[in-house]
Amino acid sequence: MRVKFMLNGKQTIVDAPADRRVVDLLREDFGLIGVKECCGAGECGACTILVNGTSRLSCLMLAAQLEGVEVTTIEGVAPEGSFAIVQQAFIDCGAVQCGFCTPGMVLAVLDLLQRNPQPSSEEIREGLSGNLCRCTGYQKIVEAVQVAAALLKGRRA
Repeated sequence: MRVKFMLNGKQTIVDAPADRRVVDLLREDFGLIGVKECCGAGECGACTILVNGTSRLSCLMLAAQLEGVEVTTIEGVAPEGSFAIVQQAFIDCGAVQCGFCTPGMVLAVLDLLQRNPQPSSEEIREGLSGNLCRCTGYQKIVEAVQVAAALLKGRRA
């Protein structure tokens, strides 16, 4: 099946079986290794991508679902050699240790802040509930989201 979609801001056409998982397509065909597979069952969030700005689990998506959509992976969040505000907040707040969950977390945070620019701690925890972290602990991640929200608010003013 030929699938046409936007990938990190670039028009993309790929031939793939309709039932091929998006996580495999992105990692193997496009070399986008920021998209991780961990559980393969939609329970950990390591494979999170943005589809039309909404966080989705790429291990639960099939190639046919990409037709006509815009996909953003962690590689497409900021210009090469720089970090987006959310990424920098994760670094500054110590919300990164092993880094395995970080790409999915950052993308989930971008979706959350788009929907709710000033979330409470509880709303942040709820918004990230599908993304698991085994190293950092969630308090530093919550703090990073709060810092990012404050910085982004300053840009919107």
